[in-house]
Amino acid sequence: MPSSRDVEAVSPLVDEYSRLLSFAAHELRTPASVIGGYLRMLQSDTSQTLSDRHRTLVDHAAKSCLRLIELIAELSEVGKLDNGTAPVHIETFDLFSDLDDVAASVVEGRDRDVTFAVTVAASGAVLTGDRQRLTTAFSAIFRALLREQGLPIAVCAERRIVQHPSGRTAVVAIAPVNALAGALERPAVPFEVRRGGMGLSLPIARRVIEHTGGRVWTPLIEGDGNQPLKSVAIVSIPLAG
Repeated sequence: MPSSRDVEAVSPLVDEYSRLLSFAAHELRTPASVIGGYLRMLQSDTSQTLSDRHRTLVDHAAKSCLRLIELIAELSEVGKLDNGTAPVHIETFDLFSDLDDVAASVVEGRDRDVTFAVTVAASGAVLTGDRQRLTTAFSAIFRALLREQGLPIAVCAERRIVQHPSGRTAVVAIAPVNALAGALERPAVPFEVRRGGMGLSLPIARRVIEHTGGRVWTPLIEGDGNQPLKSVAIVSIPLAG
């Protein structure tokens, strides 16, 4: 367990890291916005029509610029979450009920016949917190796992309430149906947030869940090497009362 001296030594480093993220986001935002503005002007300019080839190039550049602006916004969000300056909208809601709507909005995997369903407890996970950020965190985890399924498969987000001596916990296990059995009982490692094509949405998701008092992890495959089941994520969040 870290001592108070360890915490005091680390705190300035965390503050400097958060300031660096905020500074980088601020410095990148202006040139990215200017580039995006000029590209939109080219797309909408009716005084001189672009050739088909040039329009294709401008459209691709505009799409990439928009993604860059989204990444800058995510970078800013990471900094705000780390230094405690992110605006928090507190409300009471049932997480399990909201996950039905979140799952319905996820389209990843449908083109590969990857089916997705949220099952078991439909309600009962009432908590007080930042509803928007938490449901967005689950959306990011859902999308990350579904997009990595290479073959037609059924994926399930199983909801349950677990009783602990310290209180009640909402648990959501997201995995291919054939990998769910025993996932909660296996040894765990932190959920891998560095996944291609997801930007910073997964690091943000993990921070949001941890700020809620919860955690997200991946079970290990028992046997030689104890490899993590990367296609599985388990999220637990403590409930009040």
